[in-house]
Amino acid sequence: MTSSLNRMTVIGNLGGDPEMRYTPNGRPVTSFSIATTNRYTVEGEQREETQWFRVSTWNRTAEVCNQYLSKGSKVYVEGRLQGRQWEGQDGVQRFSIEINADRVLFLDRPSDRASNNEEPTVEFNRPDFNQPEASDISEFQEPGNDLPF
Repeated sequence: MTSSLNRMTVIGNLGGDPEMRYTPNGRPVTSFSIATTNRYTVEGEQREETQWFRVSTWNRTAEVCNQYLSKGSKVYVEGRLQGRQWEGQDGVQRFSIEINADRVLFLDRPSDRASNNEEPTVEFNRPDFNQPEASDISEFQEPGNDLPF
């Protein structure tokens, strides 16, 4: 018997505000990009390297992320890598790899968030909160944007 593991963990900052949409089945999905930066020194010169990750959240997690996250928010994201293919407006097939998050933790201090007296519940681990149904993924298309992020 062969076993496999597909887990991705990323801590970084949102590169833009989250975008929430609904699948044809009415399930919420929120997408956002996270930037991680690695700083290092080569021969006395400081360098940095930034990697971008596309993240999708589903159901209640999608709603909470859309409500409380914004550009620059620091988050911990855990999930599985998933490839997705769609046809762009120009008719060309596109492909992207994204993190299908099943755990999102908000790492900013509450005072760093928008002034709001509510403190959100930021971690959802129940599978029914997070996981899309197969029909949602197959019907979900990138809306009007040929770029995956």
